[in-house]
This record gives sequence, C-alpha cells and structure tokens, in this order.
Amino acid sequence: MHATPFKVVIPARFASTRLPGKPLLDLAGKPMVVRVAERAVLSGADEVLVATDHAQVLAAVERHGLRAMLTRADHVSGTDRLAEVVDAAGWSDDTMVVNVQGDEPLIDPALIARTAAQLAQSGADIATVAHPVADAADFFSPHVVKVVLAASGDALYFSRAPIPYARDHFAREAGGETLPAHMLAYRHVGLYAYRARFLRTYAGLAPSPLETLEVLEQLRALWHGFRISVAISDQLPAAGVDTPADAQRVQAWFKKFDRLPV
Repeated sequence: MHATPFKVVIPARFASTRLPGKPLLDLAGKPMVVRVAERAVLSGADEVLVATDHAQVLAAVERHGLRAMLTRADHVSGTDRLAEVVDAAGWSDDTMVVNVQGDEPLIDPALIARTAAQLAQSGADIATVAHPVADAADFFSPHVVKVVLAASGDALYFSRAPIPYARDHFAREAGGETLPAHMLAYRHVGLYAYRARFLRTYAGLAPSPLETLEVLEQLRALWHGFRISVAISDQLPAAGVDTPADAQRVQAWFKKFDRLPV
C-alpha cells in the first residue's frame, strides 16, 4: 500500500462554454478524461474515480476499464461534486481524497501523491500546491491566482490581485516590469487534497463574499476558518485545457509523443 493511502476523484462536467463535451476531447485515440485518470492511477492512489454528470462520459471511462460514477448535474463546483461522491461511496471521515481536474491530461502523478502527503503531514483540513512566481506579467495577471503563506506553510489568502505587493519596489518602478529579489510570490496550482470529513462539511457551508468577488471557491474554506496547507513545487505543472487553442496544443503533443512517459 502507498505510504499515504488516498483516493483520487476526477470531476468531469460535460458542459463547457468554450469547449462543449470537453471530457471526451480526443487525445491520440483516448478521451481526455481517460488520459487524466490514467495519470492518476500512476500516482499510487488506492482508488481512482471519475465523477461525471453525463452518461457518455461514464460510458467512455468504463469502456477503458476505469471507474466512474454518475453524479447530479446541478453542482456549483467540483468540490460539491466530490462531496456527493464521498457520501455515495460511503467513505470514512478520515479518507483522504485528491481532487484532480478532468482537463489536465499532462498532470504529474508524483504531484498528486505529494498533495496527499501534504495533507497527511500537515494535519490541515485541505492541502494544495503553489509554485514561485518569477515573471512580473504573471504576477500582475488576474488570470494567475496568487497565494500568500503564513510561517506555518498555511494559506493566508488567495487572490487574482498582485499579492504580496512590494510597495517600495513598485513605487520606484512605475511600470512594474520586474519583481524584487527574493519575492515571496506564489502562483496557486488548482490541485487539492481533502479529508472526507471536510467535504461533508463543505457542502453545507454558506458561500463567502470574498469567494463571490474573487471567483475563487477556496476562499469559502478560509472564510469559515478552515486550514489550507500549501506544498511548494519547484516545477510549474503543465497547463490544463480551457480553450480551443489549449486543445490543439495538447492534441499535437499526444500526436507527437503517442503516450505519456511513465
């Protein structure tokens, strides 16, 4: 058994504004959600389950010998979908569950395992991942979510704004073209590990005003006083698939390399 026993759930919503039917996007002969699940299996998880709202996705996953569960279509977020899975599967409160996005077919299996280990070692309610920001354009981009950490390694806040703001450095450099040396800026990577107990609680938490303003659901947990421990990764994970351009890039990758390295 893996040193840190954990399960992986992959939320796979069929509808997508920019890429309808995204989980079924063909990547060298396999649907994208299947490619994601195959990477999750390599992480050492003792169970990998795709949670979807569509029968076509369910059938595609099962056709490739992987497990899937049909969940409700009205979930607001992937975390809410996970909460349904935890109850339907009857997992104990102490079960550790890693939420792997269904649009990340290039995800590193070791990073999945590390996120589970971070949850186990920290004793926090949630664990997630961040990567140092070195580029000023990324730091100021609202599309790059930043996280500020406490000395403990727990998240203090997540924001689309440039935080922490180096006042004196940016005052001297009005264009904000560079970051100061030793800048404690981190890009949040949307990979989460939870205990089933928290997922059952999360389903009943009221949304927070901050979550609504930033459009970042993890702020709901901070608002209600839950701990989020952050693992720092030296390597920036491969980008997911959000747009048609992303889809073309990943399809070209799979066409060239045929399969992912183990």
